[in-house]
Amino acid sequence: MIHMGKFLEMLVRNARTLTWVMLALMAGLVIADVLIPTGYGRFPWDTIGGFGAFYGFVSCVLIIVVSKLLGYALLYRPEDYYDDALPRDESANEPGQTPEGRND
Repeated sequence: MIHMGKFLEMLVRNARTLTWVMLALMAGLVIADVLIPTGYGRFPWDTIGGFGAFYGFVSCVLIIVVSKLLGYALLYRPEDYYDDALPRDESANEPGQTPEGRND
C-alpha cells in the first residue's frame, strides 16, 4: 500500500508530465463535447459544443479582471500611505535629542 506522502512526492517529481496529461484530458473533453451531440438543451446555447468550457474560461478571466480592478480602486494604497497620517517631528529624529527637543 502506498502512503500518501510518497504518492504526493511522486506527483511533484512528475509535475511536467502530469500537467501535459491533464491538459490533454481537458482538450479531449472539449473535443468530445463538440463532436458528440447532447440531445438536450434547456437554452439554445446549451446545444453548442464546447460552450460550457468557453463560458467557464471567460467567466474565470472576468472574475480575475474585476477583482484586480476592485483591488486597485479600493484596496491598494501608496507605499507611504500610513506615513502621511502621522505628524512629523524632525527634531526628534536628530541624534542626542529627546522627543521634547532637549539635548541629553
